[in-house]
Amino acid sequence: MNQQHITLISFGYFRKDILEVIAREVKLQYALPVIFREGHLDLTEFYDSSRRQYNGNRLLKQVDTEFASDASKTLGLFSVDLFIPILTYIFGQAAFNGRAGIASLYRLSNERYGIEPDDNLLLERFTKEVIHELGHTFGLMHCTNTSCVMHSSTYVEDIDQKEQQLCPKCREELEKPEMAK
Repeated sequence: MNQQHITLISFGYFRKDILEVIAREVKLQYALPVIFREGHLDLTEFYDSSRRQYNGNRLLKQVDTEFASDASKTLGLFSVDLFIPILTYIFGQAAFNGRAGIASLYRLSNERYGIEPDDNLLLERFTKEVIHELGHTFGLMHCTNTSCVMHSSTYVEDIDQKEQQLCPKCREELEKPEMAK
């Protein structure tokens, strides 16, 4: 991996301590410096009123076009409800082996499911989602190992079952010379 750095762009307010934890864990997994930026988009143009959600495909494309560069992997951080046309909702998505991805904490809070709030669990879930989507930008596919951060997550409980790191197989895949784009 000879990317210079990873850029995390917050679209909306995120507490500084949350961003610091995410940055630390991302740096640990990908061994690259992490830079934070604030981004500004008029989210109303991505809103689908019939679904009452935000179009993840269009947001990803906009983040890639307006904020990403070839010198880094870029991930947009959101707190809105995301969808893609073939799914009811998504936690995030990324361009496979591309420059950009997005992740949202909207569906990651316990309160969304009628359970007591747990800020630590919310942070853990969001961190896993960020690491997962960045993995796709580095060319990692979904992993069959249910504890690997690259395992697919359809439900929030799936995220809870995963570890926060890449399994040895995905780590090995990531470190292959042909993956170092």
